Amino acid sequence: MRRSDFLAEVRKNPVIAAVKDGQELDLALESQSTIVFVLYGDVNSIGAITRRVRDEGKVPIVHIDLVDGLSLQPVACDFIKHNTQAEGIISTHASLINRARELGLNTVMRFFMIDSMSFKNVGRQAQRELQPDLIEVLPAVLIPDVYRALVQVSKVPVMAGGLLTSKGEVANDLQAGCIAVSTTNKKMWPAKA
Repeated sequence: MRRSDFLAEVRKNPVIAAVKDGQELDLALESQSTIVFVLYGDVNSIGAITRRVRDEGKVPIVHIDLVDGLSLQPVACDFIKHNTQAEGIISTHASLINRARELGLNTVMRFFMIDSMSFKNVGRQAQRELQPDLIEVLPAVLIPDVYRALVQVSKVPVMAGGLLTSKGEVANDLQAGCIAVSTTNKKMWPAKA
C-alpha cells in the first residue's frame, strides 16, 4: 500500500484497533476498523497473524519492537517485509523507521510523552530529513493543547494512542488535530453496521 493510500485510509477510518493477543485480534477483525495495529507475536507466528488480517481485507501494521525473536536492528524490517503480509511497522527506533521506509513499508514512529524533553524529541524528529509516515504519541489522554502544539511542530501527521476510555477522549484528540487514534479498548472500536 502506497504512503498516500495508507494516510487516506487512516483519515477515512481514524479509530485504529490495536491488539495484544489472538482474542483481541478476533474482535478487531469483526470490527469496522480497517487498520489493525498488531502489538504481539513472535518470529514464528507474525506471518500467520498478518496474513489473517489481510485475508479479512484489513491493513496489518506490526509493532516491530514487540515481535519476540526479532532484534532491534534494521534487518528486522527486512524480515517483516519478506516474511509477513504487514503493510508497515510501528517502532520507537529511528533506525528501524528509516530501513522500513527504504523497503517501502509504511511507518509509524511511537513516542511516549512524559515531560518537556519528550516534546522536544518529537520536534527534533519533525525536522529530520527521513521521517515516518505518522507520529503516534502516547498516552492519548494528554491535554488537547499538547496535541495542538505537536501538530504545529510536526511535518508529518500526528496520531494519539493508549489509555482511551471514552468516545469523548477520542473526539478531543481528533479535534485537537490528531489524524487518528489507536486503542486496545474494544469499546472504542467502530462496530460493524
